Amino acid sequence: MLDRRQLLFAGTAALLGGCSAGGMSGAPSNAAPPPSPSPTPGPIATADLFTDIQQRTFRFFWERSNPANGLMPDRWPTPSFASIAATGFALTVYPIGVKNGWITRDQARDRTLAALRFFWTAPQGDAPTGTAGYKGFFYHFLDKDSGLRYRQNELSSVDTSWLLAGMLFAGQFYDRPEEAEIRDLSAKIYARCDWRWFQQQDAQKRVSMGWHPESGFIARPWFGYTEGQIVYILALGAPDLHLDKDAYDGWCSTYPDSWRGSGATRHLGFGPHFGHQWTQCWLDMRGIRDATMRDAGFDYFENSRRATYWQRDYATRNPGKWVGYAQDIWGLTACDGPGGGQGIVNGTERQFNGYSARGPVDLPDGYDDGTIAPTAAIASLPFAPEIVEPAAQALHARYGSAIYGQYGFLDAFNPSFTFADQPHDHGTISATAGWVDSDYLGIDQGPIVAMIENHRSGLVWETMRSHPAIRRGLTRAGFTGGWLG
Repeated sequence: MLDRRQLLFAGTAALLGGCSAGGMSGAPSNAAPPPSPSPTPGPIATADLFTDIQQRTFRFFWERSNPANGLMPDRWPTPSFASIAATGFALTVYPIGVKNGWITRDQARDRTLAALRFFWTAPQGDAPTGTAGYKGFFYHFLDKDSGLRYRQNELSSVDTSWLLAGMLFAGQFYDRPEEAEIRDLSAKIYARCDWRWFQQQDAQKRVSMGWHPESGFIARPWFGYTEGQIVYILALGAPDLHLDKDAYDGWCSTYPDSWRGSGATRHLGFGPHFGHQWTQCWLDMRGIRDATMRDAGFDYFENSRRATYWQRDYATRNPGKWVGYAQDIWGLTACDGPGGGQGIVNGTERQFNGYSARGPVDLPDGYDDGTIAPTAAIASLPFAPEIVEPAAQALHARYGSAIYGQYGFLDAFNPSFTFADQPHDHGTISATAGWVDSDYLGIDQGPIVAMIENHRSGLVWETMRSHPAIRRGLTRAGFTGGWLG
């Protein structure tokens, strides 16, 4: 059976193969904040470090999104197509920039309106070219300038959901009379999505992962505990073409295969850590439970806390004997990798991959080639600050400017890959950190900004809790308790 990693990431890698290395010419906003300072050498207070991480990472979105249409490149500085998921994160981080005084509210409003106007008027249809989407959904990747489908990538149910989450957050945040167009457009774009069309191929009413005009629906639906949970919450909460609870029940039907651990470590497992983070970038899962979690006796927030400890403990045990793994150096998720084929590490021949989903090998969808992604730890700050803060400090102190630069932490690094004479994917070989990615990825940077803010102020969570669609979707899925009461 086709592995989820193969299904979701092989297509991404193929598209990335068409991008050459080098600088990106996309013009930053003429209203950008002053340049970031150089990385601070030596020890830095934890609060100051997280402020620096968050501000630098925010600047990635502000300075690299296209002011004309709001589209956010998938990555930078490698020339790239736009990612609709990264654009959803961009729409989410702009209000965080306003709250922290990094941009003005008017600046954030104008950039947000550019994106919403684009997505509302972008051509929709079933033709393989000349459109940005179909049935209210959008293609995973768009040309960053024209906004049309990039090559033959899929119409994506989950990436559209992350885009919509950013739009719905914007619609709630911009609540002033002069910001009415943001509220209007976010609501109309969301209401246009035909969720029922996306579930028609599945007997359990689950949502397909995607659709191609050339070949139809991807046979595999979203099911089990993964990053796709937000698809169902938004699909159930839609005003008109919404799904019913049987779709969410279908999503949960394979949960029994995902449980790992026992007692205080028991949790729904999923190897790539973004599966425990991304839905909760927008949705406050503290104190609310669906039927599964009522039976389990804890909520999804606690599930993510336990999963975060599992990641840390896996790195501490380091069963693969990878270089660099330690109690405070950890984090496996979907990210870039060195590629480069095989190499000898600690006397054993190892296989190294490029972009791939990574996670502890004792979890569903687990795969480990020694590649560490800082976002896996940093974006877990709300779940377990007592282990995430030391991890951030250790990453910054041990590797410094080798992995930390203009926009914060680069996407990934691999201390085990030190083969300077061996071909590898874009990136460099560092004396201290091994292979280090040369790129920042929007879908890995966005959770860093959002989750630092949720930990500090709860801005995204509190804003989304008041959205009628979010409350409706959670209630229809069977969630009760906590703030829903």
